[in-house]
Amino acid sequence: MSNIRVLVLSGGVGGAKLLRGLYRVLPANTLAALVNTGDDFEHLGLRISPDIDTALYTLAGLAHPTQGWGRYDETWNFMAALEAVGGETWFRLGDRDLALHVERTRRLRAGETLTAVTRDFARRFGIAAPILPMSDDPVATRVMTDEGELAFQDYFVRLRCVPAVHDLGFVGADKARLSDAARAAFASPELEAIIIAPSNPWLSIDPLLAIPELRSALHSTKAPIVAVTPIIAGKAVKGPTAKIMNELEIEVSPLSVAAHYGDLVDGFVLDSSDAPLAEQFNIPVEVTDTLMTSVEDSGRVACAACALAASLSVRDRWTDYCPDG
Repeated sequence: MSNIRVLVLSGGVGGAKLLRGLYRVLPANTLAALVNTGDDFEHLGLRISPDIDTALYTLAGLAHPTQGWGRYDETWNFMAALEAVGGETWFRLGDRDLALHVERTRRLRAGETLTAVTRDFARRFGIAAPILPMSDDPVATRVMTDEGELAFQDYFVRLRCVPAVHDLGFVGADKARLSDAARAAFASPELEAIIIAPSNPWLSIDPLLAIPELRSALHSTKAPIVAVTPIIAGKAVKGPTAKIMNELEIEVSPLSVAAHYGDLVDGFVLDSSDAPLAEQFNIPVEVTDTLMTSVEDSGRVACAACALAASLSVRDRWTDYCPDG
């Protein structure tokens, strides 16, 4: 991975949409994604990796356009049969999606790493950019709520994010290590930008930052680190980001997101609706429309993040790919 120029910290739909834009405007072999695995869990005896799969399906052009998870070409025979025999159906597994989980589980039990399995899935889907799990070691996001401590998927899917959140924990993060592939991406001599995607900072990005080796790599890198806002005009585009911020008594503002990342971040991409806030940041800001409802939107946000990174870097070659960025 010596030619990686852009490394993205990603999770969920927001992360996948930004990846789609970067994949569109940059040479694919210069982009890598380091994806949250704190959401991973075992269900019905299968290893499920939701954020990795969202990235795979999105870059392969297979993602469902509206529901935010799974494939667009799905069928549901397995779930119907499972329900008929009294099985758990709160976590929906489509037939084609199920095949991925079955094969992942088989290969992990045979001794392969999650990184190796994901690399092969990406190759079979025709994806040239590396999609890297944040670690091959297990990390589990735990959500402390007014209904007690919950596993992430119980909170997020089974209970639909209804319980109030008081705190979050990431079991295993203190012992988790980066894979060799992730280390190689950070060590790439061509690395010119690290971009924190507009994923939920607390649920999707903090699991990555909780890994000491990963946080150390961010502090040590010479590449500028740019974050893209997940908050637009006081609201989250999708998911419980704003709800969690309110419950943690944090103002729902892009300023709060920047403060949360602190000195890790060198620049911030702000939505046009929040442009008046730009002067309150103590780091450089790039303003653009950050809502990503189309591939073109994703490309625009990707170019804005790259342009900001370029302005913070001694090397400026982004205009080769984003002439209007």
